[in-house]
Amino acid sequence: MRKFNIRKVLDGLTAVSAVASASSAAQQQQAGNRETEIQETLQSEHFQLCKTVRHGFPYQPSALAFDPVQKILAIGTQTGALRLFGRPGVECYCQHDSGAAVIQLQFLINEGALVSALADDTLHLWNLRQKRPAILHSLKFNRERITFCHLPFQSKWLYVGTERGNIHIVNVESFTLSGYVIMWNKAIELSSKSHPGPVVHISDNPMDEGKLLIGFESGTVVLWDLKSKKADYRYTHDEAIHSVAWHHEGKQFICSHSDGTLTIWNVKSPTKPFQTITPHGKQLKDGKKPEPCKPILKVEYKTTRAGEPFIILSGGLSYDTVGRRPCLTVMHGKSTAVLEMDYSIVDFLTLCETPYPNDFQEPYAVVVLLEKDLVLIDLAQNGYPIFENPYPLTIHESPVTCCEYFADCPVDLIPALYSVGARQKRQGYSKKEWPISGGNWGVITQSYSEIIITGHADGSIKFWDASAITLQVLYKLKTAKVFEKSRNKDDRPNTDIVDEDPYAIQIISWCPESRMLCLAGVSAHVIIYRFSKQEVTTEVIPMLEVRLLYEINDVETPDGEQVPPVPTPGTGSNPQSIVPQSHPSTSSSSSDGLRDNVPCLKVKNSPLKQSPGYQIELVIQLVWVSGEPPQQITSLAINSAYGLVVFGNCNGIAMVDYLQKTVLLNLGTIELYGSNDPYRREPRSPRKTRQPSGGLCDINEGTVVPEDRCKSPTSDVKDNSCSRSRSSSVTSIDKESREAISALHFCETFTRKADTSPSPCLWVGTTLGTVLVIVLNLPPGGEQRLLQPVIVSPSGTILRLKGAILRMAFLDTTGSLVPPAHETWREHHEDKDEKEKAKKRRPVSVSPSSSQEISENQYAVICSEKQAKVISLPSQNCIYKQNITETSFVLRGDIVSLSNSICLACFCANGHIMTFSLPSLRPLLDVYYLPLTNMRIARTFCFTDNGQALYLVSPTEIQRLTYSQETCENLQEMLGELFTLVETPEAPNRGFFKGLFGGGAQSLDREELFGESASGKASRSLAQHIPGPGGIEGVKGAASGVVGELARARLALDERGQKLGELEEKTAAMLYSADSFSKHAHEMMLKYKDKKWYQF
Repeated sequence: MRKFNIRKVLDGLTAVSAVASASSAAQQQQAGNRETEIQETLQSEHFQLCKTVRHGFPYQPSALAFDPVQKILAIGTQTGALRLFGRPGVECYCQHDSGAAVIQLQFLINEGALVSALADDTLHLWNLRQKRPAILHSLKFNRERITFCHLPFQSKWLYVGTERGNIHIVNVESFTLSGYVIMWNKAIELSSKSHPGPVVHISDNPMDEGKLLIGFESGTVVLWDLKSKKADYRYTHDEAIHSVAWHHEGKQFICSHSDGTLTIWNVKSPTKPFQTITPHGKQLKDGKKPEPCKPILKVEYKTTRAGEPFIILSGGLSYDTVGRRPCLTVMHGKSTAVLEMDYSIVDFLTLCETPYPNDFQEPYAVVVLLEKDLVLIDLAQNGYPIFENPYPLTIHESPVTCCEYFADCPVDLIPALYSVGARQKRQGYSKKEWPISGGNWGVITQSYSEIIITGHADGSIKFWDASAITLQVLYKLKTAKVFEKSRNKDDRPNTDIVDEDPYAIQIISWCPESRMLCLAGVSAHVIIYRFSKQEVTTEVIPMLEVRLLYEINDVETPDGEQVPPVPTPGTGSNPQSIVPQSHPSTSSSSSDGLRDNVPCLKVKNSPLKQSPGYQIELVIQLVWVSGEPPQQITSLAINSAYGLVVFGNCNGIAMVDYLQKTVLLNLGTIELYGSNDPYRREPRSPRKTRQPSGGLCDINEGTVVPEDRCKSPTSDVKDNSCSRSRSSSVTSIDKESREAISALHFCETFTRKADTSPSPCLWVGTTLGTVLVIVLNLPPGGEQRLLQPVIVSPSGTILRLKGAILRMAFLDTTGSLVPPAHETWREHHEDKDEKEKAKKRRPVSVSPSSSQEISENQYAVICSEKQAKVISLPSQNCIYKQNITETSFVLRGDIVSLSNSICLACFCANGHIMTFSLPSLRPLLDVYYLPLTNMRIARTFCFTDNGQALYLVSPTEIQRLTYSQETCENLQEMLGELFTLVETPEAPNRGFFKGLFGGGAQSLDREELFGESASGKASRSLAQHIPGPGGIEGVKGAASGVVGELARARLALDERGQKLGELEEKTAAMLYSADSFSKHAHEMMLKYKDKKWYQF
């Protein structure tokens, strides 16, 4: 206990109030008692931190690949990430350690492996036969830069083209270089004086594996004979080449060029192209060449048995189509379809029925990887409709500005949101099943439901089902529909808090039990929504305007003018702050011409049709005051049992009764203190010296310069101030006087020291570390609630912490969390009879504490940017204190449940994730996870119950993680499997005549050509082999859990059985051929047995 006493003495010395130090002995005694009373079950071994899954569209995609047998899609990114997609619900994220851009991906088809080529000239072999893929081998090229790779189907030899124009060959089994090299100077004409440029294409002739087609950037294409080591044909063209594709019969190939043309070549006619096409060129008269177009970046040539071949290409539009969206062109016979895309095309692939290049391809879909989307086009249906994308790739449809995470939601909530969201789905999709269907789902599913809510820059809100490490969009709400849209830029005088995105969502407060939703937007607006399954038309949108002021006294301004005192509305309902609901023109100005009493956005005054789902209950807007725009809202809370919503900013706090549509409280922050204000504050003029805060900047970051106020919340600026502490011990008068409301919590607890029973109240936390308590006197339920006023009064209780207050919660005497009071959801638009019944049966739902005996205590848990305290109520003694960080500050703190117990989880700006037991605040976990590199992480990081957390890792992706040991252990079972055992389709039948006359596909013994015995060893200095961690770690990963072990054993047995079966078939075939040979020999012997030699 000595250590504890010293800490309490220090606490007493640093406390603002002398009372805290005087009662420290009592605190210690009480602490000792509490330690024996509350049994804490959480220990350090219950905690472990690990990433679980990543959802969303791969940020900055750069490469695409597809396994046509396994039906798995791979996407590489510019940051070295690798995302693998199978059937909906099966996806995986991997990362190359170097972070270099992925330039190309190649599947080892149906082998459960993938080769990635990176911009740092490394090749990596990924093992996909484990739930968390890992690198088996790496090869680093030292002297040449990789530009193109090609791995023929069912081959172990990978062709690697380089910037110098050479081609090296890699054995993908051992990841070593062959001594066989195709040098650029041997490939091109000896008479050619110029370098042909980098290799942009490599492919083998579909009908002859011994012939390799090499495309150089300058426009030269070479057909190389691998056996004779010389060029068979050379095809030259004036325009640079971007891509090459074969006709499956191997007699023709097609090239795409930088002038927007396609050239089709007959293999045996190298002198000139068989045909030249300009898909988007205007055909000029007099037989002149068409005008040049933009480069065709890629072309694919796919054949069908029944009809004309498909030529599919990206790019190639004419230069006069300025402003036209990127297009994919599908040419089929005489028809040409131009499919416009929303974003730039990164790459595309045609999905075909066969993996064999020497068979009719039978294309059925095209995967188009765009800069910010993934599109699948159905080639089999008229009009080429797109498939409905089942992956959660629309997180970034509008940039995410805030995030909330809820675990263990009511069971009926997800079905209710899904049913209203299903009506929002677009029509006109392809009728076929999603073609990327590989892999299998995980074994274990969670027993509880999880919901993620994202707020966006365009004012939309999305609800996501996040249960069992999957993600699916449930419902989308557009809040901007409430407001009038400005038709032109001149008509936007009121939206000038921010230059763009005036509807952006900043804060979400949601009650899952009652389904009440409250949102705060960037234009100082608050919207309250109620959930309904019925459609309704709102004739007039209920609206309140609140004039939330800062301290305004008679102060001489710099230019000598006198600012007239403006009365601040006190407690109770103030008619001045309520706008009648007939929506008069609120535009007005003060006597000196400054804008006054004007909200930033204009609410629609026409009837609003509201679909089933979330429907508007009330819109609250802060208004301009004497030429100064309203300050952005910094905290928000709603309580469905009390029918109240409260919000605050750096000016003060406002409370609204959303049932009676009245303002109950409208106070400046300083007025909350009354005569107990611990700070010496200078009176200020609000007009001249204060600038409004902007975007999603933190209020507590100090003075905001005028330029900052016009930043959109979507601008992803790196926050330079994050490295310093935001402690309240800064002597800046401006900072102290700009005290903002940073935390709000409705609860039923003891409001004063003398209280004998808990009562409804609101706890208010500020950026200067003060906690104030406001008492709520609620009328009885039913009709009385709608008629009698709610009485709000300050309690006089003030508590102090170091740093801005982030989160508050309450525990009962057993250490269990006391949830805020709430109502359960019921349909609001009921018949009159139903409403009468509801009035009689609708008591205010209260928290468990109200039913406790009067003598029993509660504990307030308060977390600030710097420390956490547990305070016993009603005595208000601090019984536990933990200084969380000295050199950094807490960005997010949440009181969460885990393993039937409660803990405090914190994420610090220095990258540490920490958890503390409650109520004793013992440290249980402290792991360095990731540093705060930008404000996106700060504003989206959140913890929830059952050991789950998430944040926005990139503008398009959500990263989920767990701090629960149990979840970490079960994760291997929960993850889906990418690789499944699928039989490779049979090779195309050569046919009798082709077999007889040798017209079919010619095979090649590549081992004989590229093996060490034939080609020798490659130069050691050319490339360096690096063994990957995937060998041992991959086996460990796959082996964790009995299911993984059994699956691996089954896989091995299946493979062995498959090989034994193949061996048996081959043996039987050999026996049969030996038997038939012996019969033929016996017949020949009988035929010629009695003939003499001269009779033959």
